[in-house]
Amino acid sequence: MSHLAGKTGLVFGVANRRSIAWAIAQAWAAAGASLVFTYQGERVKASVAELAASLGSDPEVLPCDVTRDEEIAAVFSAVAQRHGRLHLMLHSIAFAPREALEGEFLNTTREAFRIAHDISAYSLVALARAAAPLMTEGGSILGLSYYGAEKVVPHYNVMGVAKASLEACTRYLAYDLGPRRIRVNCLSAGPVNTLAARGIAGFTDMLRQYEAKSPLRRNVTLDELGATGTFLASDGAAAITGQVIYVDCGYQIMGM
Repeated sequence: MSHLAGKTGLVFGVANRRSIAWAIAQAWAAAGASLVFTYQGERVKASVAELAASLGSDPEVLPCDVTRDEEIAAVFSAVAQRHGRLHLMLHSIAFAPREALEGEFLNTTREAFRIAHDISAYSLVALARAAAPLMTEGGSILGLSYYGAEKVVPHYNVMGVAKASLEACTRYLAYDLGPRRIRVNCLSAGPVNTLAARGIAGFTDMLRQYEAKSPLRRNVTLDELGATGTFLASDGAAAITGQVIYVDCGYQIMGM
């Protein structure tokens, strides 16, 4: 399959081989895209570099702390110099202080609220603003959300509020960038046993709940998320923008 042949993609948020970002990146590469990866902090640099190298096409791996505008600028400058243009961007970035994911949302501190929104939501705006000038042939920007943006998920707390902000940012960016033929969408995945997800209290119970209550009576797989991410990046989704696409085995439609 070569749905993305000739396209250049920039991937933010790969942490390890179990991350959703890596599943989508693998699918993009298999569909023919040339990829550039970023990493945040030396702790994950080696892991991201090893995964990127496994694709066999000598992809670039660049540092980027999305809270620093100068690092964002450096990444897009490097992409421009090597590739000239950009077609795809994956935003798989979310963070909140651990204490904000425990106890009651009522007790969220001002600083935890600021950090969660800066890293998890505003970063999409900052990255889209930097990506747009390089998407001269149009493009697809894809973010990752979760059902906790729409309904209360115990222990998700401020991250659910930040994901709601991310989804609203998606719609406003889709409106602003539409005239440039740049599409902006969110993929809302069902629970996947990633490193980030294991930091949420009660995550194992959540997996069982989805398996028992979703219409398909199972949980989504990483391969399925990669396939949907590839569709949204492809010309087959040319008329889809500003949307939150649920890939959760139908759980989102259930009332109880």
